[in-house]
Amino acid sequence: MIGIIPAAGAGERIQPLGCSKELLPVGSRMVAGVERPKAVSEYLVERMIAAGASQICMVISAEKTDIVKYYAERDYAAEIFYVVQQQPRGLCDALFRAEPFARQHDQVLIGLPDTIWFPENAYAPALAPSGAECNLVLFPVGNPSVFDAVICDDLGYVQEVQVKKANAGSQWIWGAVTVRGEAFHRLRLLWESRHRADNYLGELLNAFIAAGNPVRGKFTGESYMDVGTLEGYRNAQDFLRANAPSRRVA
Repeated sequence: MIGIIPAAGAGERIQPLGCSKELLPVGSRMVAGVERPKAVSEYLVERMIAAGASQICMVISAEKTDIVKYYAERDYAAEIFYVVQQQPRGLCDALFRAEPFARQHDQVLIGLPDTIWFPENAYAPALAPSGAECNLVLFPVGNPSVFDAVICDDLGYVQEVQVKKANAGSQWIWGAVTVRGEAFHRLRLLWESRHRADNYLGELLNAFIAAGNPVRGKFTGESYMDVGTLEGYRNAQDFLRANAPSRRVA
């Protein structure tokens, strides 16, 4: 199992910073009995490893060498390696930079490194047999129009992903994805056949569904925080302080 983390974005919503946005300190962890700051992207790395990922591919830009240094100084139960996205060409382009490595794995985990979500094991239900090769881990939010809202039928099959749509038809958004390695390869082929026109994953998923591929939504999320904005950063800090005894990872 492999995790793919697209971390090549410039983080314009929260810049200027003195580091890559994926290294913003949010909350803390205990290291040798001492409380230390924790980078926002570590939450996703830990969740992927807990779900069973043996490798994690971070897709970065050439300027983000601080991410390489940060993770090189830490020991994780998964191999972390890097692929460079030379130019910012959207989320789909970033994800498929890792596809040559992902096709060797049975399962692929996808997540966004500037988000924090609970429960920590939300990937697990999406990895169980579901009748679909692609499963979206869904989280309830109060402002779905700034995310990708997901419309499902009564059986949980995704009917539509509404990409940053005003007056979204659902309060549930996708915050993480599990997809079979072979299906991820077919997603890339579909993206290529569409002349790489899809910047957002939600747009490509709609085409994938229209082509007859079932996608299911898993309503397992409880809390979802986008730390890519100053307001979201403050909200995440407040949430973690309020839930420190149960949420801190030792």
